[in-house]
Amino acid sequence: MNPPVRVLYLAGSGRSGSTLVTTVLGQYPGAFAAGELRYLWQRGEVENRPCGCGQPLRDCPLWREVRRELPVERAAGIAAGLRGRLRMRGLPALLRRHRRGVRPVPAHPDDAALADLYAAVARHTGARVVVDSSKLPPYGALVGALPGIDLRVLHLVRDPRATAFSWRRRRGLDGDTDPELMSRPPAWKAALLWLVWNTVTVRLWGDRAPGGYLRVRYEDLTADPEPTLRRIAAFAGVDPDGGPFTGPATVRLTPTHSVAGNPSRHRTGPVPITADVQWRRDLSRWSYALVTVLTAAGLRRFGYPWRRGAPGPVGVDRPAGDGRPAQGRPATAGGRPVGVGRSVPARHEEG
Repeated sequence: MNPPVRVLYLAGSGRSGSTLVTTVLGQYPGAFAAGELRYLWQRGEVENRPCGCGQPLRDCPLWREVRRELPVERAAGIAAGLRGRLRMRGLPALLRRHRRGVRPVPAHPDDAALADLYAAVARHTGARVVVDSSKLPPYGALVGALPGIDLRVLHLVRDPRATAFSWRRRRGLDGDTDPELMSRPPAWKAALLWLVWNTVTVRLWGDRAPGGYLRVRYEDLTADPEPTLRRIAAFAGVDPDGGPFTGPATVRLTPTHSVAGNPSRHRTGPVPITADVQWRRDLSRWSYALVTVLTAAGLRRFGYPWRRGAPGPVGVDRPAGDGRPAQGRPATAGGRPVGVGRSVPARHEEG
């Protein structure tokens, strides 16, 4: 019998650093940066969008081998089924099932194909840990219930005012030349999604800390990149000494084979890790107030200030994941608005 596949599932709201973390973790020996695997069936198989290596997914040698073990002829149907099973309107029922100790997302015939996907990825990459940055908590709950999966959850959180600002940027799905844009929800919708997905993530997995759940804030990650990534790597189960850091806040990236995610997944070479703080200057007063009111409950839980200009979130002196705001020194993340990117300045955030 094959050992279970260790999956590090990045959960939470978009624009919180998941592409950054996935790309860097993919440089550690034994970790495979899979990207947003819930989109494999639609964006990868049906639309044949680029793999992280730059080739169309169906032409990528790695994914060609993985696809041979999957029912790719049913990709469109599997993608449609996932969209239907993971709708937000199903969250109350999902949480009720979770509280009763039963499978949060009901079983479905397509689950066999999903389990085969993770097994095939692990087999063909030789990875001890498959890093899935799909973020959506219902999909994470589905994956955690699949046979042969050992799920660990990394909960990434970012100031909701920053994520709301980032969502409004015009960005091609696979780069500047892609005519299809990434989603651009208005500030009120981005705020509600932030609150819902982060709250549901804590409800589903918060009690699994420290072994099965770790929470990391974007602000702490960009303030102290190397120690934070080492802690994440150790939590995932890979050697924390094997990372790509060439300095305390600089990494050297090689191509990954991520399926989907922020276009920055295609970037390689020396990359500085710094915080994108443009939102502090350019987010309108109205949007700031609106997002603050809508996310008030989450601001306190995750240690973010209400008032504009107040001290930012504090750093981490203890492992995150117990649901309390971290205490410690003020974060000093600053610099040019760059997440992961080329070593030249680039206006970009991680999704």
